[in-house]
Amino acid sequence: MLSSVRGSSRLIRSCLTLKRAPSSPPLLLSPTPTFPSTPLPHRNTYVTAIWKNTKNTEAEAAYSRTENIFKTYKPVTPGLRHLRRPLTPHLYEGRPVRLLTVAKRKKGGRNADGHITVRHRGGGHRQRIRTLDFKRMAPGVHDVVRIEYDPGRSAHIALLHNRDEKAEGLAKWSYIIATEGMRAGDQVQSFRQGIPEGFIPGFELPSEELEGEGKNGGEESSSSHSLALGILRSMTLKPGNVLPLKLIPPGTVINSVSLKPEGPALLVRSAGTFAQVVSHEEGGKYTHVRLQSGEVRKVLKECCATVGKVSNPLWKNRSLGKAGRRRWLGWRPAVRGVAMNACDHPHGGGRGKSKSNKHPVSIWGWGTKGTRTRKPGPKGPKNSNKMVVRERPRGKEKRS
Repeated sequence: MLSSVRGSSRLIRSCLTLKRAPSSPPLLLSPTPTFPSTPLPHRNTYVTAIWKNTKNTEAEAAYSRTENIFKTYKPVTPGLRHLRRPLTPHLYEGRPVRLLTVAKRKKGGRNADGHITVRHRGGGHRQRIRTLDFKRMAPGVHDVVRIEYDPGRSAHIALLHNRDEKAEGLAKWSYIIATEGMRAGDQVQSFRQGIPEGFIPGFELPSEELEGEGKNGGEESSSSHSLALGILRSMTLKPGNVLPLKLIPPGTVINSVSLKPEGPALLVRSAGTFAQVVSHEEGGKYTHVRLQSGEVRKVLKECCATVGKVSNPLWKNRSLGKAGRRRWLGWRPAVRGVAMNACDHPHGGGRGKSKSNKHPVSIWGWGTKGTRTRKPGPKGPKNSNKMVVRERPRGKEKRS
């Protein structure tokens, strides 16, 4: 029967040899076993065995950090192989508040005449615009109900509940840009209308005296002023709170900076971005703020900003994984100029891949790689932008 099985004869011979082998004499167990004084040499001296025992701790630490902050997928499909998303277990998975959203009507990048004015736009999933509160005029304590995803921006948003019993309707709920580390259950407050009376227990100093230097009343008044100012900063400088720039000390990280005392936040609103208060002008009305690009700009002291850094800093390191996921977001393909005809792009036409030894330009003909088309700030035309103290670094300055 075993002859029909492949390799059966070798199996029979090995079994017969094992059966004919003489039995070894029984082992005599001594009451006091003796062990050799010198350890036996290790026989596995192969390089592979040595490699198995060694560990690259730096690489393992890097991989563990990457695995802890990003979510990757088993490549059961080609689109999942390179998909990488930041881990966001704190995000709310439900729908937004309907009353705080507006329907988004898409136009595919076309104007009223039907001409394409913004290229590479069109299609995508249906979305609703979240109406955010960029002014934060309502005083008092607000509770963070949850952190949500917003398809219209890279940063996350936070749903706030106003504790004021007089607030009704839409004044009871609002959306704001979430700061880094903000979670459900936190408390934020807006001091845009000033410091409320009795906010600092035991100190009934007016806001003008808190904001000033406190040099008029002698040593006692200056000490009480410095103490009140320290207590004020400890109670107000918290991530998510809104303060006028004159109450924010130099070196503080801020975001959502407004350019008018009563206007909405316009600067530093993208994911992971932040600005920094550099200095306050003595006797002046401006505060110097370093923006995300490195530009130092003058902003009125009465303008407000939010303390902290914008949430979702790992957004720029994500990988969509496939072209279709970009189409879901409403982006259409971008065609290279070299692949076009001569009538469609300055790089088009010709035989083969050639742009006729020209400098790289856009579809409209202006330089697209480093060519400056405007000169803001001090180096530009006279009175072009008086608010820019130092331009953002470019070229060698940026690399250094």
